[in-house]
Amino acid sequence: MSDELDVLARANPAPVDGPHLGDGPLDHRAERRLELLLATGRSPRTRSRAPRARLLWGLAATGVVLATALTVLLGGPNPQPAVAAPRPLVVRADSTPVPLTLLADRAEAAGDGSARLRRGTHVQSWSLGMSDHAPPITLPRETVVRWKPDGSHTELVVATDPRHPGRPVLGDEGDHPRAVADGHVISRQTYPPSWSDAPPAAPPPHDVARLRAYLREAASVHGGMNPGELLDAVGILLDNWTLGARENAALARLLAGTPGLRPVGQVTDRLGRTGQAYVHYDGLGARRMLIMDPSTGAVLGLELTATRADPEYGLKAGAVMQYAAWMR
Repeated sequence: MSDELDVLARANPAPVDGPHLGDGPLDHRAERRLELLLATGRSPRTRSRAPRARLLWGLAATGVVLATALTVLLGGPNPQPAVAAPRPLVVRADSTPVPLTLLADRAEAAGDGSARLRRGTHVQSWSLGMSDHAPPITLPRETVVRWKPDGSHTELVVATDPRHPGRPVLGDEGDHPRAVADGHVISRQTYPPSWSDAPPAAPPPHDVARLRAYLREAASVHGGMNPGELLDAVGILLDNWTLGARENAALARLLAGTPGLRPVGQVTDRLGRTGQAYVHYDGLGARRMLIMDPSTGAVLGLELTATRADPEYGLKAGAVMQYAAWMR
């Protein structure tokens, strides 16, 4: 069964009845903080997704009423786990970290495999979402983007959380976030033919030097990229392309040459897959964890968490601000 059919088989457009969030505005401190953070951001990514680090930190910084919002939305002091923010992934204490150079060697050895580059993506994601008059909430969703030979493409987005199949999740349609059924179709769109030779629309190269330049252009970074910017650019790439074996090998080799990205051991990702984790601390209060397939070097997921608390805004150290799990 195709990815779209698999997703649609779970889809149920009928919402689950429940109270809506209040429509009070953000307080003046949150508005000023968000405006400042957005003003320092770079251009939005393809499909209007802003660079993860700065935008999502702004959303997290306004999270003082997140727990209250979930209680109001679902009723009662103990909201269902299906709508709660995911906990950070935990590295197995008894696992042995695999150096990125060794992982890159494995990826290159698997570079002649059957996996081929394919335009489009299939991703499960959790992210903080916010409107201009409601508290931030965690939004779990699944997105499938498929391109056709004539240059047109479709995008299907459903509300779902694979950790809790069948339970209600949060949707952000319209002005009020609300509980919706698992598999609720958030959007289903078809786009007319389009072609571009600029990243990330252009096919990614499988040469390390050219791939680095490609990622820099895709992320609108001028000059060299720091590790955090590089990982954000990897997210942009994977939101547009499903990499083949050669592209996986090139990306693994590029990451192996990145200082500040250290191996920490084995994790099980949110789709139940075993991967090797590599972390980077940006010194600004955020940690990125990259999860990679230990055999092929394919990127399985990317997690962004806060490393220090901000009591004024109710942000706790270890809060997950963004997580993406990519699939073939």
